[in-house]
Amino acid sequence: MNSELNNIPHKRYNILTGEWILVSPHRTKRPWQGKTEENKSHKKETYDPSCYLCPGNTRASGETNPDYKEPYSFINDFSSLLPDSPEINFQEGLLKAESERGICKVVCFSPDHSHTLPLMEVEDITRVVQTWKKEYLELGAEEDINYVQIFENKGAIMGCSNPHPHGQIWSQSSIPTEILKKSSKFREYWEQHKKSILSDYLEQELEAGERILDENEHFVSLIPYWAVWPFEAMIIPKRHLQHIGQLNEAEEEAYAEIIKKLTIKYDNLFETFFPYSSGIHQIPTDGKDYPEWHFHMSFYPPLLRSATVKKFMVGYEMFAGPQRDITAEQAAARLNDLSPIHYSLQ
Repeated sequence: MNSELNNIPHKRYNILTGEWILVSPHRTKRPWQGKTEENKSHKKETYDPSCYLCPGNTRASGETNPDYKEPYSFINDFSSLLPDSPEINFQEGLLKAESERGICKVVCFSPDHSHTLPLMEVEDITRVVQTWKKEYLELGAEEDINYVQIFENKGAIMGCSNPHPHGQIWSQSSIPTEILKKSSKFREYWEQHKKSILSDYLEQELEAGERILDENEHFVSLIPYWAVWPFEAMIIPKRHLQHIGQLNEAEEEAYAEIIKKLTIKYDNLFETFFPYSSGIHQIPTDGKDYPEWHFHMSFYPPLLRSATVKKFMVGYEMFAGPQRDITAEQAAARLNDLSPIHYSLQ
């Protein structure tokens, strides 16, 4: 890649959404020189009697969790979407609204309150992947469910209300805006090349090598060329798969392995429980064919300079468009310099 781009303001094109991102590397050329703070909040208790997600505890709804030993999913007690919302279509002049139905679930990754994904064994993360797979297929088979969004908010800074290792699944009757944007770009490329745009993109990234974080037989993790968040990353399957329901056993384990390695690097960056929002984008479950789609998982972490200083999307980002202060190449180099062993175990 043109090395001058690491020194001058420029913009990069996101092939999956059709949007441009402003990059200003001259503002923070060496972000890792910012203060690294000692993490003093490493939670060690494996069970918290006050945690509503720990096994055997009673939740706010009055329901009691089973004494689960593996990933456990249940209907969210405070669901943002409900399956029985009344049918409403409202329009008055320029004002328009429609009712939205859905099912929201919580997925507890582990019964161990002290764990996070980077501290779990690969075999245990594999069970999480299998749970995601099961939920995607079962929820997607529901008549009124046309999209299933699997995601995790990690850390209080990302709005996570409970430190127990868990994620969420929101399934809904309509197809979200981000998926519609990506569907359009996937389809446009497929019609021209009869190939997944992510397959060709992955081939180019592997050849370049400068943004690759990790690779195994079935998956690649990398900093996408068009990344917005400081250490944003993406996990892409090498095989052209439309959704996680198509993963075989070997791919499930390889997926778990690459998630663990990426999240270890995140935690090691500032020696803290690194916060992020992660999510899986895959085909809608509306029964239509989407041969152009290539599922992928993105991680959006907000930290740039230290364990406590968050990169906010403000000012220019809110009123004009996405902007970042380090290039994807600089972010990849920083993460690749880190130990593959979790800092708490060194």
